Amino acid sequence: MNSNRPKFNRVLLKLSGEALAGQSKTGIEPSILMQIASEIGEVRSIGVQIAVVVGAGNIFRGSLGETLGVDRVKGDYMGMLGTIINSIALEDALNKINVPASVMTSIEMKEFADYFTIRDAVKKLEDGQVVIAAGGTGHPFVTTDTASALRAVEIGADCMLKATRVDGVYTADPEKDSSASKIDEIEYIRIIQDKLRILDLTCVSLCMDNSLPIIVFDLFNKGSLVKAVMGEKIGTMIY
Repeated sequence: MNSNRPKFNRVLLKLSGEALAGQSKTGIEPSILMQIASEIGEVRSIGVQIAVVVGAGNIFRGSLGETLGVDRVKGDYMGMLGTIINSIALEDALNKINVPASVMTSIEMKEFADYFTIRDAVKKLEDGQVVIAAGGTGHPFVTTDTASALRAVEIGADCMLKATRVDGVYTADPEKDSSASKIDEIEYIRIIQDKLRILDLTCVSLCMDNSLPIIVFDLFNKGSLVKAVMGEKIGTMIY
């Protein structure tokens, strides 16, 4: 393979909502938002079609809803709205650096976003736009990890990229266990059997059923997103 050519032609990037918040953990940090937009724009500039799904942990989490006494279904819909807020912010950041982007929602909100359909999403990707799939699947009881896997399969992505605060999958939480060791490659079934919570297990199962590889990596290691799509050894490959 030509080392100057990307390994993947079409990818889906899953970002946590917390990634947009930086050190504050809540809200959106403008400098972080622009840094992420720049990384995405760089991937697009080398000819890779990229879709993005953003979580909403910086705005609203289901656990917060339970604390407030909010019904689980309503809490999940509140989380979906949070993903849409984050997605609009990312779209705006991309547009500011002249990267065409389009928010597509699972719930119709025609005033500021297009409704997600597979056909329209693929057409936008082929036209060079970054597609930001917002609102999860539009249904409660489904995480944004699983929504990401679903959207990745629907658009025919070659790989799902999971951006985290750590540089891959570990035998234990490296932030809590200093003896945890990094795993460079691991099979889907081991993630499920060992219940390694780097991803929602339904997400892993869906990727396994569709032979969709997952790369878990640290987005804030500058240039890591480009390295991932180029096929360089980075993070952890789940296959």
